[in-house]
Amino acid sequence: MKHIIAPSILAADFANLQRDIEMVNRSEADWFHVDVMDGVFVPNISFGFPVITAAKKYAQKPFDVHLMIVDPDRYIAEFAKVGADIITVHYETCTHLHRTIQLIKSVGCKAGVALNPHTPVNLLKDILQDIDLALIMSVNPGFGGQQFIPQTLNKVAELKQMSLFNNPNLFIEVDGGIGLHNIASLIQAGANTFVAGNAVFAAQDPMKMIADLKNIEVETHLI
Repeated sequence: MKHIIAPSILAADFANLQRDIEMVNRSEADWFHVDVMDGVFVPNISFGFPVITAAKKYAQKPFDVHLMIVDPDRYIAEFAKVGADIITVHYETCTHLHRTIQLIKSVGCKAGVALNPHTPVNLLKDILQDIDLALIMSVNPGFGGQQFIPQTLNKVAELKQMSLFNNPNLFIEVDGGIGLHNIASLIQAGANTFVAGNAVFAAQDPMKMIADLKNIEVETHLI
């Protein structure tokens, strides 16, 4: 499958959010990535239901909603109601992860699990066949513009091997410090879905950057 590009609207210009959403609509991007932060699980606060509702009015592509929040079960139904297509929760915040995954699916969304940089991928072994997406954080969550953590490549490769036997159609997503300098290596390692924030919205030509990320040439394509 062709890899997926999901621009993160957290990096968009919020004074011109409609403009930026419509740019992504016209681009070769596949999804919108929506980061929700609560100031508790991560040291930052982003946005909630009103902004997502407003953005959804203009968006023509799926919403990939990443919940960096404690006790996500309380809000899953509401995120589905305001337009989430995929809901990803953090392994580190879910006491009963299987129950949370079932809840996400019960409201009609695809279900994802995210791992912080220090969390081993083998912890997903018993849930892998039940999820649609696994998100490997390649920076510490909470802020955009951080440097990519190189160990991410090994984690992606390990997760890819796990998924071959348990869930070959898994979306293996990487978030943090993604750009033209490392996307090819991540595809070679087995990733097939990429969140791009500053790489897109800080580019001189965001639509061209999305196209360049989407059409990167990779010698060994493992997905």
